[in-house]
Amino acid sequence: MDPSPSPRARARATRPRLGRNSMSSGSFIDDHQQYKSVHPGPSSSIDGVLEAPFEQPGASLSNLSTAPRTSHSPVAIPPSPSLIIRDSGIVHSISHADCISPPEDPSKIVATIFYNSALPRHPQIHPDHILPNLVPEARPALPPPTIASGSAPTTDISNYPLEPPPPDPEPLDHLYGPYVSQICLTHFLSTIDSLLAHNPPALRRLTSSHRCLSPSSTHPRIMEVSFAPPPNPKYLTFSDLCKHESIYRFEREWNCEVIFQRETIFRRYKRLCVFDMDSTLIQQEVIDEIAAYIGVEKEVSAITARAMNGELDFAASLKARVALLKGVPSDVFERLKPKITITPGAKELCKVLKRLGFTLAVLSGGFQPLADWLAAQLDLDYAFANHLVSDPGTNTLTGELDAAHPIVDAHHKQNLLLSLMTGEGLSVEQTMAVGDGANDIPMLQAAGLGVAWKAKSKVQMEAPARLNVGESMLDLVYLLGLTEREVEELLMD
Repeated sequence: MDPSPSPRARARATRPRLGRNSMSSGSFIDDHQQYKSVHPGPSSSIDGVLEAPFEQPGASLSNLSTAPRTSHSPVAIPPSPSLIIRDSGIVHSISHADCISPPEDPSKIVATIFYNSALPRHPQIHPDHILPNLVPEARPALPPPTIASGSAPTTDISNYPLEPPPPDPEPLDHLYGPYVSQICLTHFLSTIDSLLAHNPPALRRLTSSHRCLSPSSTHPRIMEVSFAPPPNPKYLTFSDLCKHESIYRFEREWNCEVIFQRETIFRRYKRLCVFDMDSTLIQQEVIDEIAAYIGVEKEVSAITARAMNGELDFAASLKARVALLKGVPSDVFERLKPKITITPGAKELCKVLKRLGFTLAVLSGGFQPLADWLAAQLDLDYAFANHLVSDPGTNTLTGELDAAHPIVDAHHKQNLLLSLMTGEGLSVEQTMAVGDGANDIPMLQAAGLGVAWKAKSKVQMEAPARLNVGESMLDLVYLLGLTEREVEELLMD
């Protein structure tokens, strides 16, 4: 009998088949090849190393495997005429077309993804999913439609700055894990890739890399993704990238927030950070606490809320609120200090930044006595705030501001930032600002990195970056590219 295989057997032998361990690859990119561009012809990179001899171009796909590369004796595809490394019989180029651009390439963008670990979401209950055998009185009440906390500038639809948002998409974090999962990362890269549609052909291919910053590589809460090229600025400017509908939808679907920065050396080596005080470094509005002390909290709080939302001129509203404090004992600030709550993570953040060589300042629309006290608590270098006039005869406040000192309003905060920057011999790219009120917007926009920290809706819409889902203020340090291990090392005494 002829031992040669039958035509059917030969057909089966030439069919491509996956390697036995093809689904266990440790490489994220290997698991999501559909998001990599296909290059015709052989590659001259290290990625072109094959497990079959190059002299057999007609070999069937069955001779190849998508399993992780092993210690077989590969033969490299002839590299391009660039720097060549020869070791143990393997020849490859030291860089190749699949590598991302150099670390300080200004065209590269870094996206820091923060998962909202404080509020992991669960799927909404659908009426069709309620057990039909339950009497209406026993059926669980459907939750009212809400905006996921941290996923929009405000969770109050009546205060939403634009038209009310559509219903939330099905939350995906409950399906793939309450962290920045691999499929979440893949979705993000796909979203970014869709924004490159208007790029020239030469700048259409997306390259990326990522690092898990905290707490681990298996269940990251914070991830840093570097990618290039950016979207065509004629179609989508960098400042509008974070506000794009596709990014906003991604954040809502995956219960996270994304902050974009240009990749330059100054992203990681900033040297000046300025903070707002009320509702930023501390959790209270000081003037409201004073008003509560004398029983006029309702009147003062209403003015404060409108001023912080940008509905009133800050200087005029401050004078109106201060006038209500006439007759308050001058030592009221000493009595308030035990009631002041420093924002969780603020002390640790300031300690890390000081260890990195930062100059720190608080620029407050509040009052100087508490700003000085807070500066001592957090080891800040500068404290600027408003000065009240007190009557030495009665030891009470007169309800007036000291005319010898300028009002620390929005424009003065911006000027103080620029003045401190000049005094320290720094560039704008080396500065960082954090605030929450409308009077912080100019300094947030002037700084190299301006972050609206759990801010008012108007501020979140206008600030270059926003962060609502941070577990503590210490999360801001991850915007400098530090890992959790590095942060822990900096916090050691």
